[in-house]
Amino acid sequence: MLILVDNSMEYSLNVAYEEKYAVLPPEQQAVAGEHIGEGFASKQAIMDSMQANLLFKGGMTLLVVWVVVTAAGWFVSGRLLRPLSIITETAHRIAGRTLHKRIDLDAPPGEVKSLADSFDSMLDRLDGAFAGQGRFIANAAHELKTPIALNRTLVEVAMSRPDSPAEVRQLGDNLLAVNLRHERLIDSLLTLARAEEAVTDRRSVDLAQLAGYALEVTAKAAAEQRVQVQAQLAAAPVVGDPILLEQLIRNLVDNAVRYNHPHGFVRVQTLTEVRQAEIIVTNTGALISPHEVPALFEPFRRLTDRVGSARGSGLGLSIVRAVAQAHGGDALATPRPDGGLSVRVILPRSDAPRA
Repeated sequence: MLILVDNSMEYSLNVAYEEKYAVLPPEQQAVAGEHIGEGFASKQAIMDSMQANLLFKGGMTLLVVWVVVTAAGWFVSGRLLRPLSIITETAHRIAGRTLHKRIDLDAPPGEVKSLADSFDSMLDRLDGAFAGQGRFIANAAHELKTPIALNRTLVEVAMSRPDSPAEVRQLGDNLLAVNLRHERLIDSLLTLARAEEAVTDRRSVDLAQLAGYALEVTAKAAAEQRVQVQAQLAAAPVVGDPILLEQLIRNLVDNAVRYNHPHGFVRVQTLTEVRQAEIIVTNTGALISPHEVPALFEPFRRLTDRVGSARGSGLGLSIVRAVAQAHGGDALATPRPDGGLSVRVILPRSDAPRA
């Protein structure tokens, strides 16, 4: 464009100067010859002035147009991409293991609106499916508790009779042990179903206090297995369901004591970081390969399947992770080189500063 304007100005000036000297009579052209050079020098000055003016004003105009176009493009693209940003943000929140969020996009009908509505419909179906599964587990566990409680009562009555022979008493003890294991399994299923739902009862609790209580409860079992218990409990405030968090810590400590070896140790630590509180439970025990660790968090996967014991139900670490994730945290496990496991639970602090 600049080249075309420059050529046009040069052509116009050439035509104007040629016409000016062409109209002079022949006797005056000889006299004006000495002024022709000055005229063309003046023409060049005019050309240079016009070019400089064109460059300055054209550059300023181009800059203003660029700013206006950029601002308009940013505004329009923001308006167009805002619904997609909302969808992406909601998807990230859902990826944080909650199915109770919805996009609920407030936008005119279109492709993006249709996409958001389809996404919400899919979430409704998923949420209903998971909620139905949780209700089924809870109802089944409640239904199973009644006959198990009845069986325990009948066995205890039979054992309490004065004329019961020793064989009956021995059989009753075995049946009560099996009955107790079934009751613990059902309670674990109820806890797991409750942990996978949204946490509604949120209170301020200290992980250190819950850990201290869990250590008191398991102290007798640790002494029977000759396991040394070490505690490093610093204040670790969080907000959550106290019952679920207590069950989380008790499962960690109980597993650490149960799947240990004589003269081993269990170390329980609570600490706080800038935005999170942590509880770390480390224990000695059987050697575990790193590729086996993810399977330990799956329901009914027992560590004792590999060491020949069956004292657990295989729901301990599943409940730990489910409770941690329901509170916006997570549970990680790392095998120790000398045997055993180190489980680290991370939870948001109750007084964490906002980003």
